[in-house]
Amino acid sequence: MVRLKGGIFQMGANGPKVWDSDGERPVRPVKLRPFYIDMFAVSNCQFEKFIASTSHVTDAERFDWSYVFTGLANGKHKSKKSLSHVQTPWWLGVKGAYWKNPEGPGSSISKRMNHPVVHISWNDALAYAKWADKRLPTESEWEYAARGGLEGRLYPWGDNLLKDGVHHCNIWQGQFPHNNTLKDGFRGTAPVDTFPSNGFGLYNMIGNVWEWCYDWWSVYFRGGRTAVNPDGPPSGAHKVMRGGSYLCHDSYCNRYRNSARTNNTPDTSTGNIGFRCASNA
Repeated sequence: MVRLKGGIFQMGANGPKVWDSDGERPVRPVKLRPFYIDMFAVSNCQFEKFIASTSHVTDAERFDWSYVFTGLANGKHKSKKSLSHVQTPWWLGVKGAYWKNPEGPGSSISKRMNHPVVHISWNDALAYAKWADKRLPTESEWEYAARGGLEGRLYPWGDNLLKDGVHHCNIWQGQFPHNNTLKDGFRGTAPVDTFPSNGFGLYNMIGNVWEWCYDWWSVYFRGGRTAVNPDGPPSGAHKVMRGGSYLCHDSYCNRYRNSARTNNTPDTSTGNIGFRCASNA
């Protein structure tokens, strides 16, 4: 883990790429206490140790299915008319897909032990964090960490997606969802230590997999007054996710930015949702 000193930072964003419906505005001061956060997203190797120690049953296993990107699901699953999400037809609900079989029965993580664990619900992430004597980061902690000390920037490395012509995150290149040029080198997840770290020494805060935060989802924020260690509304129906994933593309979802945010129900799992942990300093 990396110790971050906290203090006051400017959370949120303004500008043409901001999603007003997501509550990114207004830019507002937030004050945080010092805290620790994982240098990397939790890997398959780490999650496997948790399962061996606790016999935890993930939500995907309990439901006996999870969402898999159609471009990664094999023909056998497609031919069985897996459940396709109406608004996002690139998702298939594949029976038997879970963290250890990320594309469904017959798939394996044996060569992906250093990749982020996926098909993880918020409930699963919280269970792991408690086992590891940690917790999930608050949304404000996550954004502070992602920025790496750079105020007001789109990405952890600056305002340009490419830095010196080099990719710094794992997202979709090409025409989504039909053609991925793989210019960043990856069709699905990348190892958790891929690409340069940000100014705080943290890896893959943007792209690769969405990361769960502690907070319940809200889009109502006020500027001016400094919020101190905010942790979201007291209740809700959806939890916050941050960072974007390998499926994000500017044509429909440019949420691979420091301030970008989305949400999902606590029992939802997909092939592009993972997490990292935090703890008090």
